[in-house]
Amino acid sequence: MADPQSNAVAPARPANPIPTHAPSAGVIHFRHRHTDRFTVVGNHLAQHAHLSAVAIGLAVYIQSVPDGVSVTAKALTLRFREGEITIRRALNELEEAGYLERRRIPLGGGRFATRTLAYDKPGCAATPSAALVPQQPAAPRTEPEPEPVPSAPTGPAADLLARLRTVDARLILSVRDVQRLSPAVEEWLARHATPEQITRTLTANLPPAPVPIHHPPRFLEHRLTTLLPPPLPVAAPEPQRPRPAPLITCDGCERAFRSHVPDARCGDCGPAPAQTVA
Repeated sequence: MADPQSNAVAPARPANPIPTHAPSAGVIHFRHRHTDRFTVVGNHLAQHAHLSAVAIGLAVYIQSVPDGVSVTAKALTLRFREGEITIRRALNELEEAGYLERRRIPLGGGRFATRTLAYDKPGCAATPSAALVPQQPAAPRTEPEPEPVPSAPTGPAADLLARLRTVDARLILSVRDVQRLSPAVEEWLARHATPEQITRTLTANLPPAPVPIHHPPRFLEHRLTTLLPPPLPVAAPEPQRPRPAPLITCDGCERAFRSHVPDARCGDCGPAPAQTVA
């Protein structure tokens, strides 16, 4: 089948003649000696027998960028045309092959950060460029002051968040996380949601164990925000009932009955006699 032809105008290229000693089939290289802006890539990567083309391309890109450049799946999706799922699969391939390592680093206070370590060749030293950096006199090392441990929050909202780990051990929260999420739970309580209803909403349809919940505070914050119930409608005031007539005593038979007319008589005695003016 013939190769598809493109209508785009090809960039101008030098008309290099094919060397006479070139092979009769396959690619023919025209080499260029780079003096700046180049990266040395080993053939163990460029000609890897099991990595996909996307994985090899990402590995070359990651080896070409300096330390500190973000190489997360989302950052690489913004850089390349491939989708996030394709890039995540390629990163997993590189991690299995030993070219990448994603390591969780504790930050203190129950917080962690994921750092990506890139290896030019699997098994090489973690800091291969350290020998190229001139050694500076070591500065006196000072121990960092320990971060103050915040006091444990109290109240119904804090108690509800702290007890979530008794429902599912993966929903364990730090003291800072409880402090940050307590106002959202208090909003639920202000809208007349019971603690049982809130707990059931936050723990419903969790992935089955042992599938981890990578960031419990962010997971709970999402549910508290997106599933917030509306306020209860304000009940309409009940209509006022007319007040009953007061009890009065009939002038004729001394019987008590209710009437709004003073000096009235009961039905047996008839109406009160008309008063005559002298």
